[in-house]
Amino acid sequence: MILESLVTSRNDEGVLNIAPMGPSVDRELQTIELRPFKSSTTYANLLATSTAVVHVIDDVLLIARAATGTIENTPAIRNLQNRWTVLEAASRWLAVEIVQWIDDDLRPTAKCRICHQGTGPPFFGFNRGKHAVIEAAILATRTHLLPLAEIQHEFERLQILVDKTGGDQEHEAFRLLRASVDRSYK
Repeated sequence: MILESLVTSRNDEGVLNIAPMGPSVDRELQTIELRPFKSSTTYANLLATSTAVVHVIDDVLLIARAATGTIENTPAIRNLQNRWTVLEAASRWLAVEIVQWIDDDLRPTAKCRICHQGTGPPFFGFNRGKHAVIEAAILATRTHLLPLAEIQHEFERLQILVDKTGGDQEHEAFRLLRASVDRSYK
């Protein structure tokens, strides 16, 4: 299954990258496969260091900011053995190391082993507005693959869910994602 998450990685100089990603996982979380786009910073970082942390998080505003590249201030983090960076807001995290690459022209697969894992604050949960923001974040990261009309149509459908069930965080995240999509097609 795909587990929507945030992934932290670092380059050779230690510069942190936080990106939304949906790794493939099994229900028992014994295997994790990351599939970054070759054009992404995450891909370059994974090639450089072979390490990342997969975070289960219910902060959809942070997910939206990561999807749009607008994280202004680094969220609370901690370093683990100078190899992995853990987001303190994550309800669950898995520090992984790549054991094998399977090449692909667009999105290679990094098969990973879990080296460390832990928990953070309790998972607050999702509502339909939070789910809508996650779907919108996925769309906002696919502007190079999808036509504008398709993305706009989906945003209109998702806006209804945010309006009905979202709080301030969901509304702000959705506005941020919509603005990012608009900028991508100008």
